[in-house]
Amino acid sequence: MPTHPRRALVSVNDKTGLVPFVTGLVELGFQILSTGGTSRTLKEAGLPVTEVSEYTQFPEIMAGRVKTLHPRIHGAILGRPDRPEDAGAMSEHGIIPFELVVCNLYPFEQTIAREGVTVPEAIEQIDIGGPSMIRSAAKNHAYIGVVTSASQYEHVLTTLRSGELTLEDRRELAGAAFEMTARYDQAIANYFVGLKTIEDSEQTSSAFPEQLTLSFERKSVLRYGENPHQGAAFYVESSPGPATVAAAEQRHGKELSYNNLLDLDAALAIVREFSEPAAVVIKHNNPCGCAIGDTLDAAFVKAYEGDPISAFGSIISFNRSVDTATAEQLCEPGRFIEAIIAPGFDETAFEMLTTRPKWKNNVRLMSCPGMMSPGGALIDFRRVAGGLLVQDRDDQPDPTDEWQVVTERKPTEAERIDLAFAWKVCKHVKSNAILLAKEGAVLGVGAGQMSRLDSSFIAAHKAGERSQGAVVASDAFFPFRDGVDEAAKAGVRAVIQPGGSRQDEEVIAACNEHGMAMIFTGRRHFKH
Repeated sequence: MPTHPRRALVSVNDKTGLVPFVTGLVELGFQILSTGGTSRTLKEAGLPVTEVSEYTQFPEIMAGRVKTLHPRIHGAILGRPDRPEDAGAMSEHGIIPFELVVCNLYPFEQTIAREGVTVPEAIEQIDIGGPSMIRSAAKNHAYIGVVTSASQYEHVLTTLRSGELTLEDRRELAGAAFEMTARYDQAIANYFVGLKTIEDSEQTSSAFPEQLTLSFERKSVLRYGENPHQGAAFYVESSPGPATVAAAEQRHGKELSYNNLLDLDAALAIVREFSEPAAVVIKHNNPCGCAIGDTLDAAFVKAYEGDPISAFGSIISFNRSVDTATAEQLCEPGRFIEAIIAPGFDETAFEMLTTRPKWKNNVRLMSCPGMMSPGGALIDFRRVAGGLLVQDRDDQPDPTDEWQVVTERKPTEAERIDLAFAWKVCKHVKSNAILLAKEGAVLGVGAGQMSRLDSSFIAAHKAGERSQGAVVASDAFFPFRDGVDEAAKAGVRAVIQPGGSRQDEEVIAACNEHGMAMIFTGRRHFKH
């Protein structure tokens, strides 16, 4: 047992659970040293606290920038009392070792995530003393415990009440501390790389540094991955944007699966395309239905009718809070829905969805209030064996003023509206992607085929007789006229595609032969 008093250094930005934790430490006989706002919080709670400046006999200076960077602090953290040279130095300078360092950091990542934050504001949130204390304590974990998260408080306090932190306990805490400081430093490095990119190129696209280190926090361990024999977990960014699945709250239903999360992400990405009330039906990461309407329930009915067979066991997304009329449609007999994501759920709608259908206990209801906020994830990552592919997300608005009508017949106003709708949805379909639409609703989708012609066959088959007077969107150019000929057989009247094929003239001629209108967008939307 130590002959010196038990001491804890407490300096935290996030004060969640702080007072109960420190109260427990005081009850165990710990003397508490603290700084600034942490000290005030503890004193206001009636806890005995010694100011760090009183212990060091040196005041906080430079508006608090310098307060813990002092030999009496770091000596108390790094000292090894069983080493004669360390013990002698500590005795000579009146240094009493800490048993615990409780510290978390300035909210740098949260600060830079705010819209309009300035560089000086960001720089002021770069913590210096905190990482220094944390890394010192983690290095010296053979003698000292370092607590860096409120989630650790209960375990640490329980362990101390029954004895002492073991070396294994301290080593685990040290590992978590180094993970935190590594993540923090990488966020700062990424921020400065981003500033350099903006300064050098005078644009705000994603930065691709020479060295890329990513940091994510585990949110949940999943039951399994894509298949039951695969383990899986869900990791999130430290400050995910509000328009992300990572920021959504599960309000009801079974735990989310790996495949649920993939489909929810796809559903959210599509429904964000529309300002009008919109509904999207996702199956295996592709939209089997999507529609806009004057009301949310009308949009859902049109979306579900796009492919009701495929919609069984689907994921649904809405860009408005689910109301009673929409819930009535969702609860219609014969429908089975895995999950629903929306900005929210009206009280009555929520009660209906969780009490009426056969699947009421299982359906996952996800609230994402910020789903229509601007922005979202900036870059995409995809793992390949031995490496990582990184790219800008394909989520920028298309420059519609650059679209060109290349056929003799111009699209009617109604056709142009449907073409714009189809184009928004088509870019979210796996390539090769062909999508038929009419009156603001998807009628048929051909996705992920090795041949664009095969995708055309499938889309036309799904649409059936409804394809008369429809429009077709293709995520990439038609390499031959056969895709257009197939669309004409189905009764399609207008086409939208990027253009750029060596056979463009042949394809344009085919449209003219069939009396079809065609727009070239000049932009491809492959989604592999």
